[in-house]
Amino acid sequence: MSLPPLRADEHARPQAGKRVALLLACCVMATLFAGLGAWQVQRLFWKLDLIERVEARIHADPAEAPATASAADEYRRVRLAGHFLNDRETLVQAVTELGGGFWVLTPLVRDDGTTVLVNRGFVPPDRRDPASRAAGQVEAPVAVVGLLRLTEPGGGFLRHNDPAGERWYSRDVAAIAAARGLAGPVAPYFVDADATPVPGGMPVGGLTVVRFANNHFVYALTWFALAGMCVAAAVFLRRRPAGAGGVPAP
Repeated sequence: MSLPPLRADEHARPQAGKRVALLLACCVMATLFAGLGAWQVQRLFWKLDLIERVEARIHADPAEAPATASAADEYRRVRLAGHFLNDRETLVQAVTELGGGFWVLTPLVRDDGTTVLVNRGFVPPDRRDPASRAAGQVEAPVAVVGLLRLTEPGGGFLRHNDPAGERWYSRDVAAIAAARGLAGPVAPYFVDADATPVPGGMPVGGLTVVRFANNHFVYALTWFALAGMCVAAAVFLRRRPAGAGGVPAP
C-alpha cells in the first residue's frame, strides 16, 4: 500500500524550521562578533592611553629609584647611586640590534644598604668573560640613570631559567638575587641603564626597546566585518523568495 503524497504545507514546515534556526544562528553570531569588535575598540583606547603614559615616563626627568614598584612605574626614568658588586654579575641571554649575546646584570648597593639589579647593557659572546672588559668593571662609586623594569620571572619562551647551570633567559630578580646570595633588601625590579658610555665601551647600555603591539583597530574591523556578514546573511534568508528552493518565508 502506497503512502499519500505530502501536502505542500507539510513539506514546507521542516524547511521553514531550518530557516528560522539559520536566522537565529546568524543573529547570535552577529551579536557575538559585534561584541568582540566593541571589546577591541575598548582595548584600542586602552593601548593608546598606555603608550601615551609610557612615552611620558620615558622622557620625564629621572626620579629617585623607589623601594618597590608596580606596573604603573614600569619604564619610568630613575636615578640611583652606589657601588657595583662586579663579582656577582649575571649574564642573561639576549638578542638585540647588535646581535645575539648577553645582558650584564650587576647588583648595585645603595648608600642605604638596599640593592638594585642594574642591567648595565649588552655584551657579545666573545666579551662574556669579565676579564675581557676589565675597564668596565668599575669599583668606584657610580651614578646610574635608566628605565625601571619589572621582574621577568620563570624564563623565556619555552626556556626556563637554570640557576644551577648558569643559564638565564629572563631577568628574574628574585631568582638572580637568591643565586648570587645578595644580602639585605633587594628591590623587586631592575633598571636598564641608559647609553652613558662605560669605560672600555662594554657593556653597551641604552638598548631598551619600548614597543607595544597595537593591532586592535584591525581586529575590531575584522570582528565588525564578520558581524556585518552575519546580518547580511540573515537579511538574505528573511527576504528569500518563496520560489527559491520552494521554501516560503516564515
